[in-house]
Amino acid sequence: MNYNLVIIPTYNEEENIKRIIDAVFNISTPFDILVIDDNSPDKTSIIVEALQKEYPNKLFLIKRIGKLGLGTAYITGFKWALARDYKYIIEMDADFSHNPKDLNRMIDVFTNENVDVVVGSRYVTGGSIVGWTFKRKLYSYGGSLYARLFTFLPIKDATGGFTAYKAIVLKTIDLDKIEQIGYGFQIEMKFKAWKAGFKLKEIPIQFIDRQFGVSKMSTKILKEAALSVLKMCINNLCNKYKKKD
Repeated sequence: MNYNLVIIPTYNEEENIKRIIDAVFNISTPFDILVIDDNSPDKTSIIVEALQKEYPNKLFLIKRIGKLGLGTAYITGFKWALARDYKYIIEMDADFSHNPKDLNRMIDVFTNENVDVVVGSRYVTGGSIVGWTFKRKLYSYGGSLYARLFTFLPIKDATGGFTAYKAIVLKTIDLDKIEQIGYGFQIEMKFKAWKAGFKLKEIPIQFIDRQFGVSKMSTKILKEAALSVLKMCINNLCNKYKKKD
């Protein structure tokens, strides 16, 4: 077993899953992979099960009963990783919007710097987005800006989903109290890590829109994320007042 784990949540990713698994296992830094599949009606889990024979003791699969949300998938994965003493745990999409080669850079940051959370960022110098419409870029950047303005979170890509955590961060955050299961999950995790005193660092990535499969993003998810930020701010203020009393 390696020290490093990539968690890949899936739903209908049969066109991407073998390619992304092979790509991760072919980079220079050794990683294990945990796929968490939300009962995909396509062949995603079947493909992973077949690949487990090719990658024994390196590729793992959790099959859930239905589409339960991105946040709960990652929480399930985090708990699984902590129970097995992984040191570095990384969230990653299955659709190649996140470049597997950037995993090397994330581990290098942990190795060489005093950093607890590494965020693959589209919005720092050197970061970029390929294949999105102007409207979608505006929604994404606006969502991160909105989150920063209300939470004072000191990173530019608050909504980004390519994030690496030291195990100590996930042990310190009460994972059972993470409330957001959709788009707002990424904001809440970064916010709680920062509020707990951990050091976050952004590294530039090139985010490339998926070539295969269908995006799970929707207007409903964006609205839920906006409301989640307000809720986090209110809860944070309430907790401050409680401590003063």
